[in-house]
Amino acid sequence: MNAVMEPVAVLGAGSWGTALAALLARKGHAVTLWGRDAKTIAAIDARHENPRYLPDIPLPETLRATTDLAAALEGAAWVLVVVPSHAFAETLHSLAPLRPAGAGVAWATKGFEPGSGRFLHEVAAEILGDDVPLAVVTGPSFAKEVALGLPTALTVHADDQAFAQRVAEAMHGPMFRAYTGDDMVGAELGGAMKNVLAVATGVADGMQLGLNARAGLITRGLNEMLRLAAAIGAKPETLMGLAGLGDLVLTTTGDLSRNRRLGLALGRGQSIDDAVREIGQVVESIQTADEVMRQAERHGVELPISSAVQQVLHGEMTPVEGLHHLLAREQKAEYPTTLFS
Repeated sequence: MNAVMEPVAVLGAGSWGTALAALLARKGHAVTLWGRDAKTIAAIDARHENPRYLPDIPLPETLRATTDLAAALEGAAWVLVVVPSHAFAETLHSLAPLRPAGAGVAWATKGFEPGSGRFLHEVAAEILGDDVPLAVVTGPSFAKEVALGLPTALTVHADDQAFAQRVAEAMHGPMFRAYTGDDMVGAELGGAMKNVLAVATGVADGMQLGLNARAGLITRGLNEMLRLAAAIGAKPETLMGLAGLGDLVLTTTGDLSRNRRLGLALGRGQSIDDAVREIGQVVESIQTADEVMRQAERHGVELPISSAVQQVLHGEMTPVEGLHHLLAREQKAEYPTTLFS
């Protein structure tokens, strides 16, 4: 089938789901966007705008939107799931009996399964079965910029390289580069951990600790990502690429990041509840910090920055105490033996 003409179902009409649906529609795909909020869906379908998440950004007139999941999935060549991690399993359970025969499932969701700490590809394989092609779409990308057509580069990782290529080609264009890879574990780890580390840099910037502190947190945060990646069998090059370093730099420095904005608010003295209410959207780091530390404990890896973020998010220490805790750590070699020690 000509990839340009493939029908695609995008599940999740938040900012990121809407932006990716618009990208695919502009590429010539017959895209149906599914969401639960009837008011938002009606606006997308009739006025070609998502007033709640992407106000004043025109969407392609060819983009269709519906609250009917069966209608969205009907005839889809493949499916792109773009919902928060806490809704991922529920969405796949709803999708499974309606999935068109042969349709692969990709997702642009970042994080772990809440409570279990499982990677999302493990959840997807359990719910959908081993015979369904799966892929994760990840990398440094703010929804607003993609919706505006600004230059962006992402990566698509899958065990089935034909499916990874199919998804990447569907998105790839003059202003949107899509790469491929085969390290789903590494890609998902990078996409999850960067949210936790963005809180740390946000806190530091909110406390006006300076650019040196921000650079130190990003670099040592990357080290934490690489050490945990090595422990779980991910490829280091994945974490040094778009799924790791690229996403980390964007999320820790860009004020469009909800997780960075949470950190900024905490660093300025706001409560978590007030900060989340002001942001008005799901802030993944609050749950992800617990799951990252669950992975660290499981594999015996020390993650001092991530641990401090977790404790701050749970109110077990203040941002100032978290800073003092990190600064009080003993002096040591930057790499005692190797990068992953």
